[in-house]
Amino acid sequence: MIMDDAELEALRRKKMLEYQKRLQEEELARQQQIQAQLQLRALLRRALEPEAFERLERVKLANPDLYAQAVRYVLALYQAGRLPRKLTDAELKALLLKLRPPRRETKIKIMDKG
Repeated sequence: MIMDDAELEALRRKKMLEYQKRLQEEELARQQQIQAQLQLRALLRRALEPEAFERLERVKLANPDLYAQAVRYVLALYQAGRLPRKLTDAELKALLLKLRPPRRETKIKIMDKG
């Protein structure tokens, strides 16, 4: 099957429109993700003292899973109205220690030969 120039041009135009639409959708999703992150940060700033907020940002870099758990916990407390004031750094540290999974101890046994 051989396409003439008009059919080929129509196919190119269709593909280009599909590509542009996909790029627009990706950009919209990226913008929505940025907006959600900004809203999350704003909520966390309302729920945490500045030192606690900075600590949580450092946890985000070092341990994303622990960060996600802590954020869920803090936001749940905040949205339920169970935070009479902003959490301090010491309170956030205690919360992080509580949420962190227990560390396994590594024991090395040295066996004598003979």
